[in-house]
Amino acid sequence: MKALVFHAPKKVSVDKVPDPKLEVSTDALVRVTSTAICGSDLHIYNGFFPQKKPLVMGHEFMGVVMEVGRDVKKLKPGERVVVPFPIACGSCWFCQHALAPHCEKSNPEHYGPEGGLLDQKGGALFGYTDLYGGYSGGQSEYVRVPFADVGPRKVPDALSDDQALFLSDIFPTGYTAIDWAKPKAGDTVVVLGCGPVGLMAMKSAWLLGAGRVIGVDREEYRLQRAKTAAKAEVLNVESDDVAEVVRGMTGGRGADVVVDAVGLEAHRTPLKKLTNVFHLQTGSMDALRTAIRTVRRGGTVSIVGVYGVPYDNFPLGQVFDKGITLKMGQAPVQALIDTLMDHVASGRVRLDDVISHHLPLEEAAKGYDIFCRKVDDCVKVVLRP
Repeated sequence: MKALVFHAPKKVSVDKVPDPKLEVSTDALVRVTSTAICGSDLHIYNGFFPQKKPLVMGHEFMGVVMEVGRDVKKLKPGERVVVPFPIACGSCWFCQHALAPHCEKSNPEHYGPEGGLLDQKGGALFGYTDLYGGYSGGQSEYVRVPFADVGPRKVPDALSDDQALFLSDIFPTGYTAIDWAKPKAGDTVVVLGCGPVGLMAMKSAWLLGAGRVIGVDREEYRLQRAKTAAKAEVLNVESDDVAEVVRGMTGGRGADVVVDAVGLEAHRTPLKKLTNVFHLQTGSMDALRTAIRTVRRGGTVSIVGVYGVPYDNFPLGQVFDKGITLKMGQAPVQALIDTLMDHVASGRVRLDDVISHHLPLEEAAKGYDIFCRKVDDCVKVVLRP
């Protein structure tokens, strides 16, 4: 089959690879009909997360069930499904407590309670380095789906692929960021980053009762997408002191909820890149610093942008003095996807208006390039195998 394979930082290509097969009795084999490039994929593409061996990429995908193992009871061949990005067994302590990303059984070689960059990771993810299980991802023609009775969800015939695909990751992730904060009716929500996850967080803020939603970015085309797709007010970090402007909008207090949907790949000056070398750090926590400044005292900062390493000079004293609640991590997709499917099917939220590019799988390397360089007004790339 054809698949997008990571070989080295900035080096990906569509290659011929062996077709996947059922390996255990709880597997399913899915023919991929739509898959997408995620901002988190760029962390591997840019070398922020180490991967030494070739790896089939992609954790946002959906398709048609082709074959199931003998112990799979909930799926049958011919059914159309969308697949959550975490791989979860459904039976361990964490899965039983709606914490699928921390599954104890899906990533046996690298799982551990400690957490860390190079060992002791959480549960497995599709197409997301050997540290997260080494499972082949969905930017391919076919994919093996472990624990097939736990993750995949059947998609109603009335929903197109474009309408349902983002239930795999970015909609649950954006929704989680807002749900963690438990906003009250009328709250002001600021979302740092108007990429796909940020846009979904803005849409989710309206769903969960926000009174005002403000998107922040440095790219004008992404700010325009926040206005049109998420009905948000916008601020450009290049020209606005975000914290000061938001305080001016909120009686001097700051936002009730701030979402960091940027993570470690925030914009960095050459000096900051040099500083990283001296501190043995990768990326930046500038977005998180802005979030902490912008949130009001007693407010909540939700972090769904990815961070992978320790950082010096974390503003713990500022967080303590302001009494800020920090919530962060990967979305518990399996616990949310059925509710979110209902939101999409009922028309309460639209997901496909964040798509800027449809490309055939053969052009996946081009998709990575334009998404990474933020050219051609690229917001979200959907690939068709």
